Amino acid sequence: MESLFGLLRIKVIRGINLAKRDATSSDPYVIVKMGKQKVKTRVVKKNINPEWNDELTLSIGDPNLPIKLQVYDYDVFSPDDKMGDAEFDIKMFVEALKMHLGNIPSGTVITKVKPNRENCLSEESSVIWDNGKVIQHMFLRLRNVESGEIELELNWIDIPGSRGI
Repeated sequence: MESLFGLLRIKVIRGINLAKRDATSSDPYVIVKMGKQKVKTRVVKKNINPEWNDELTLSIGDPNLPIKLQVYDYDVFSPDDKMGDAEFDIKMFVEALKMHLGNIPSGTVITKVKPNRENCLSEESSVIWDNGKVIQHMFLRLRNVESGEIELELNWIDIPGSRGI
């Protein structure tokens, strides 16, 4: 088994202007993958602007692996329809974790990640020190679809006995 750095808690907050895959709406859910791990949100019925607020947790063994999101429309009698995908990396987030920021004021922006061709960010994303935790809030533009964004928040959970960052 690969050695563990810690856990990444991904709060899948909401979808914005997702594609319609049924007659008038969609029944979206999100799958998050990293390496061989796969977790998913619940299905929100008939909503192209769903609010999940689901917290998903990934074990981080290699912080250099990308995290991939896939959005689907749940269907009962046929295969689920694709509603786009996105990916992001946690390199800047992990760099902030290594800084040991104990004495700086809560709300301090540690670093900013700008949208570019290599990421799916739809706007600048800040890594922030907030009440003793490193947090990153982001909006991801979905690819391979006509419209849609996903709003996320990243949080780190240290595990006693892990390698740590």
